[in-house]
Amino acid sequence: MIYRSRDIDTGDQEDFLELFHSQRVSLIYLNELGEAALLALGIATIKLEIEEQDTAISSVRELINRIQQAVNLQLPQQQLLELIETILVYKFPKMSRKEIEAMFSLNELKQTRVYQEAKEEGEQKAKLEAVPKLLALALTVEQIDSAGIGFGHCTNPRSRTAKAIAAIKAYSV
Repeated sequence: MIYRSRDIDTGDQEDFLELFHSQRVSLIYLNELGEAALLALGIATIKLEIEEQDTAISSVRELINRIQQAVNLQLPQQQLLELIETILVYKFPKMSRKEIEAMFSLNELKQTRVYQEAKEEGEQKAKLEAVPKLLALALTVEQIDSAGIGFGHCTNPRSRTAKAIAAIKAYSV
């Protein structure tokens, strides 16, 4: 369970005693985690929630630099950036999303190859997840392919259709 600080913790753990005793659940107080620069990126990102507006700006810039330099992220870069962006939207309610992106150069990060590849992978996955629904609507594989489901990398229509069929079979398994 994550709390901003101990003073918010009601101490009511009766319903969860078994989980606490088995150590499957523990209590985390964000204000006691220490300096964000020493924390894992995901935890440092969550810790932004308790940052004051004036310190949040420098913390976000540091986090963005760390994310850009990180090689083996446990969370995809895109998810971390979206989480940072969401926290900032709530932290600066009078600013638009575009103003926040401009202030923290999040737009530049979204142009990186890693971010773009992750975005494309997500879009491809969403398209593949739509295939069974389209088949349920009695669309043919050719109609699904021509609807732009993402098999247009091949110039040969037969190859595109073959890739679509292979993807459908793989997704159906």
